[in-house]
Amino acid sequence: MTVTSATPALDELRARLADINALTMARDVLSWDQSTHMPSSGARDRGRHMSVLNRLSHELFVSERTGELLAQADEETAGLPGDHIDSQLLAVVGRDYRRYTKVPPAFLERVSLHTSRTFHEWQQARPADDFARLRPLLEQTVELSREFSSYYTGIAHPADPLIDLADEGFTVATLRPLFARLRAGLVPLVEAVVDRDDSIPSPFQQFFAPDAQLEVGLELAQRFGYDLSRGRLDLAAHPFATSFGVDDVRITTRVDPHDLTQSLFSTLHETGHALYELGVDPRLSGTSLAQGASSGVHESQSRLWENLVGRSRAYWEWAGPFLAQRFPDQLGGVSVDAMYRAVNRVKRSLIRTDADELTYNLHVIVRFELALELLEGSLAVVDLPDAWRDRYQSYLGVAPTDDRDGVLQDIHWFAGMIGGSFQGYTIGNVLSVQIFEAAERALGPLDARFAAGDFGDLERWLRTELYRYGRRLEPLDLVERVTGSAMTVEPYLAYLRRKYGELHGA
Repeated sequence: MTVTSATPALDELRARLADINALTMARDVLSWDQSTHMPSSGARDRGRHMSVLNRLSHELFVSERTGELLAQADEETAGLPGDHIDSQLLAVVGRDYRRYTKVPPAFLERVSLHTSRTFHEWQQARPADDFARLRPLLEQTVELSREFSSYYTGIAHPADPLIDLADEGFTVATLRPLFARLRAGLVPLVEAVVDRDDSIPSPFQQFFAPDAQLEVGLELAQRFGYDLSRGRLDLAAHPFATSFGVDDVRITTRVDPHDLTQSLFSTLHETGHALYELGVDPRLSGTSLAQGASSGVHESQSRLWENLVGRSRAYWEWAGPFLAQRFPDQLGGVSVDAMYRAVNRVKRSLIRTDADELTYNLHVIVRFELALELLEGSLAVVDLPDAWRDRYQSYLGVAPTDDRDGVLQDIHWFAGMIGGSFQGYTIGNVLSVQIFEAAERALGPLDARFAAGDFGDLERWLRTELYRYGRRLEPLDLVERVTGSAMTVEPYLAYLRRKYGELHGA
C-alpha cells in the first residue's frame, strides 16, 4: 500500500498487517491446494499446517502491540477526514481487532484442526451417502459455533456474531423479515411457472468433452475481463474463487460430461467473484482493506455476472452462436431462443448449486433456518436429515431420498462453523439487481453491448464504482453509495416477475 503520510505508528502497523496478510495467504494457498490437487492421504498433515498458520496470524493480529499501534496511529491521523484511506484502514482494523481479541487463539486453533478433519471426512462421506460418519463431527461443529458466539456479550442470537463476520451490519433480527418477504413473493411465482418446460429436452444435456468445456469456460471468463496472467481455472468438487493478492485470484469449476451448464454457470459465477478481487485498488494490497466488502456484496457480483448478464436474452444472442461454433455437433442447429429458455428453466430441484435463478433463494432459506435451529438447540444434529427433507418438501415441493443430495451436499457446514454461511447468497441476489440497475442508469441500456459480446463497459463501471473500494466502506454504506438507496428486496422481486412473466406468460 502506498504510504500516504509520515506516521511512524501507522507505518509499523502497515508492516505488521502485511506480515499477517502473508500468513493468511499462505494458509489460503494450502486450502486451495487441499480442494484441487492435494492427495487424499495428505489431509492430516495439511490440517496441522493450516492450523499453525491460523494461530500465528491470529496471535500477531490480536497482540498487545497491535492494539498499541492502533491507538498511536489514531492519534497521528486525528486530523484526517473520514474518507481518507488511512482513516478507513484504521476504522476497519480497529473493528476487526475488537472483534478478534474476544476469541482465544487456542480456540481458533481447535476450530482449524476440527474443520480440516471434518472437510476431509466430508469428501469421503458425501459420495458414500454416509451421514452417520459425519454426525459426531457436525455435533462438535455446532458446539464450537456456540462457543464462538459465547465470547461476545450482549448478542440477541448465537448466530449474530457469525453473521457479522461475513455480513457486517446484518443480524438474525434483520434477516428474518427480509427472508420472509422474499419467500412470500417467490413461492407463488415459482408455483406459477415451475416445470412448464420440463417436457422439452435441454440442448445442454448431452455429451460435451470435459477438456473442451474447460477451454470454453476460460474463453467466456476472459470475455468478461478475467486476466489469465493474474489467475487460473482448476477443477473442484465445490467450485470457489480464492484470492492470494490483487494479482493472483484463482477460480475453480466442476464438469459434468453430460450437462454443459454445470461448468458454464459455475465458471461465470466464480468469474464474478474474481473480477471483484482483481478490481481492488492496488494501494490496498497487503492490508485488511484488500478484499470484498462482505459476503453478500461479493455474492452480488458472482450473481450479477452469472444471472443478470449470463442468463439474459442479450447475452445468449452472442453466446449462443459462440457455443454453437465451439460445439457444432451438439448445438449447431439449436436456436438462440431454445438456449435462452433452457438456461432459464424453472424446476423443483434438490441441489442448491444447480438451482435455477427463481428457486435458488428457497434453497438458501432452508439452510438459514436450519442453522438457526441447530444453534438455538431446537433441532438436534441427529434429526437434521429428516428436518431437511421436510423443509424441502414444504418450500420446494420435492424431497431428497438420500443424504448425499440432502444435508451432505454443501461444503459450508463441513469446512467452517455454522450460522453465518448462507445468508450472503440471498443478500447477493437482492443486491445484484440494485447494482445492475444503477449501472444501466449510468451507462444506458446494456443489451446491445451484451449481444455484441462487449462486457467491458459494465466491468469498468463496476471496477470504478464498487470493486476498487475493497473494504474501505462498510457494506451497507457502499451499497447506498453505488445504488443511491438502501438495500431493498422490491427491485429483485420486480425483476424476477418481469423476466419470468415474459418467459412463461405468468
